[in-house]
Amino acid sequence: MDNQAIKNLADQIRYYTLKELNYMGYGHYGGSLSIVETLAVLYGHQLQVSPETKDDLNRDFFVLSKGHAGPALYATLFLKGYITEDWLYTLNQNGTNLPSHPDKNKTPGVDMTTGSLGQGISAATGIAYGNKLAGRNNYTYCVVGDGELNEGQCWEAIQFAAHRQLDHFILFIDDNKKQLDGYTTEICNPFDFEAKFAAFGFHTRKADGSSVEEINAAVETAKSLTGKPIAIVLDTVKGQGVPYIEDMYSNHHLRLDDAAKAAIEATTEKIGIEIGVR
Repeated sequence: MDNQAIKNLADQIRYYTLKELNYMGYGHYGGSLSIVETLAVLYGHQLQVSPETKDDLNRDFFVLSKGHAGPALYATLFLKGYITEDWLYTLNQNGTNLPSHPDKNKTPGVDMTTGSLGQGISAATGIAYGNKLAGRNNYTYCVVGDGELNEGQCWEAIQFAAHRQLDHFILFIDDNKKQLDGYTTEICNPFDFEAKFAAFGFHTRKADGSSVEEINAAVETAKSLTGKPIAIVLDTVKGQGVPYIEDMYSNHHLRLDDAAKAAIEATTEKIGIEIGVR
């Protein structure tokens, strides 16, 4: 896909993410929306995987360590042909194959069950190391949340990845500045992510997380680097692409009242009209 096609995919991912969450009336809006452009770049251009090759060990792997952003991943998997649209409207309901956090035993295309913060990145480094030991040249991609990096387990995995020189491991940090209880700088100041990852032995890049061009360019650069894993720090906004949600202070998890439902559904409908879907 070229960049315009990736942008179109991002619009579609945002639309269906909103649609599935609106149908349920509550959920993790903020952190799902902040990774939409990243998912579009990965599934629209970078990830070497398809529904037909999802079990091929030579495929690229993707682990959504910040599992609460599962709705955005599910919308992406629908658009790429792994699941059907009707699945989206069973999100987090009894008997669903789309739990609130991804489960590889339930959802086709999910490479690792995640949700307990810190475990996804640990599993992702293990996948990357296993691929390296097997002599495979495929890539392992992982998205971790900025608040998630409060977990010490993350830094054990990060140190392991650097120690093993996993240069086919590309880690995205969704730096949307907020976590469950407020701003990351107020809860536990993360300081400079680029400097921290460089100190831990990573190549580091920074990208505007709302720009598919910058994200795509950062991945291309990452693939040209050797000897170290790569951390791409994404400058994002919680609720990205939906001004009503962006402007809310508490936008990690929403339970919609009538006013919020009307405002968000209006934005959803607007996006639907723009992309030719109602």
